[in-house]
Amino acid sequence: MGARFQELDWRRTPLGELVLRRRWDPVFDREVHEIKLNDEFLMSSLFTVSEVELARKALAGLTGPLDVLVGGLGLGYTARTVLEHPGVRSLLVVDALAEVIDWHRRGLVPGGTELAGDPRCTLLHADLFALARSADGLDPTTPHRRFHAVVVDVDHSPRHLLHPDNADFYGSPGIHRLTQRLHPGGVFALWSNEPPDDGYTAALAEHFAHAVAEVVRFPNPLQGRDATSTVYLATTSAG
Repeated sequence: MGARFQELDWRRTPLGELVLRRRWDPVFDREVHEIKLNDEFLMSSLFTVSEVELARKALAGLTGPLDVLVGGLGLGYTARTVLEHPGVRSLLVVDALAEVIDWHRRGLVPGGTELAGDPRCTLLHADLFALARSADGLDPTTPHRRFHAVVVDVDHSPRHLLHPDNADFYGSPGIHRLTQRLHPGGVFALWSNEPPDDGYTAALAEHFAHAVAEVVRFPNPLQGRDATSTVYLATTSAG
């Protein structure tokens, strides 16, 4: 790159100012793509271990053919990892920001055109949380559709939300509705940037047959230590 920073796109959205930028990182000696919303970093290609592990852990115990929903597109790492699973038959990716979907279709992010062009993958501009409240379910084209896995990476954590309207998704009624959108033995997986929340894990366990919070560790050379994220995994009864 000729310049250390390059702004690839800037949009004003209902959630605030959305920026996609590319830069050269001298510490890692490589090109980095980043998404910012207002003053917060939503995603960086420097740190993708937990996004990849989110998908791997969600699908680890499942066999195909699988229909999967990913909530939150970001830079596409979770969605692309889902498609690496040999049993995945279809993938519906839901994102509230049409701009992010457009970046993938235009090839502004690495691997974007491959993801958008995969015949198994549908990119849907919609509010995941509004769909979760809907009586028709998570896929507006197919009422009452069930999935084998629902994988969500939108908010920073069940308590640190991008928008307060998202809160009901993490409460007992929202969790119960989610179980109705999964096949028997289906998996709900949620990414969080904060340590495990015992209260949220317990809330999941009230409605799912099994629920656990797993910590994902990865090196952060910028801070000289390991960083952590949390992946919540909840499974419906196989019966």
